[in-house]
Amino acid sequence: MPISRIAVGSPAEAGQADALKAALAEFISVLIFVFAGEGSGMAFNKLTDDGSSTPAGLVAAALAHALALFVAVSIGANISGGHVNPAVTFGAFVGGHITLVRSILYWIAQLLGSVVACLLLKFSTGGMTTSAFSLSSGVGAWNAVVFEIVMTFGLVYTVYATAVDPKKGNIGIIAPIAIGFIVGANILAGGAFDGASMNPAVSFGPAVVSWTWDNHWVYWLGPFIGSAIAAIVYEVFFIAPSTYEELPSADF
Repeated sequence: MPISRIAVGSPAEAGQADALKAALAEFISVLIFVFAGEGSGMAFNKLTDDGSSTPAGLVAAALAHALALFVAVSIGANISGGHVNPAVTFGAFVGGHITLVRSILYWIAQLLGSVVACLLLKFSTGGMTTSAFSLSSGVGAWNAVVFEIVMTFGLVYTVYATAVDPKKGNIGIIAPIAIGFIVGANILAGGAFDGASMNPAVSFGPAVVSWTWDNHWVYWLGPFIGSAIAAIVYEVFFIAPSTYEELPSADF
């Protein structure tokens, strides 16, 4: 059972070289991901006179995020596990694959990576706005929470199926691209309604730099709930105790 495997860890873990290297890898991966994802929207706005909310803009955002996440997960996989998302880290914690201490290190690194990416974008674009995530007209906060729960469930379930499951075999080779694909597909599904974050770090950076916090809690609550449900479902129903293998804390 995943709940019984949850571990706090030792405070000394925060100072261990491998934990700090893993946190740095998360910082760099998130910076690359957010710079490309958020930057694609800013570029589309510049080229189309603020047309990122058009159907073409949605497709461009989905493609940019899918490609950037594929790369971000790939480059961090051998160091930190390539979480690139506080919700993925939370799912790993709930499943007993990472301690709370290391999770906190990851969360700090991920949030800082997003903020730095948005600051770099604001500077390099000559002061263009890094737009914070927001709800579309007619979409309530709880509608968006459900959207985020379902989309993040799909993301973290994909992570478990392709990267965490000890029975994954050769399917693990395609984990980064599968994870990128599900994020791109979810953006096509939910982007027009609440921006389709699935990632609190992706929402946090633009919110800090633009200092816009309307309904920001939605982009934390939904992903964390969806992540926890996916982790518990996959652990309980598909990772049988007889085949379970102990995985290092950063091994996905």
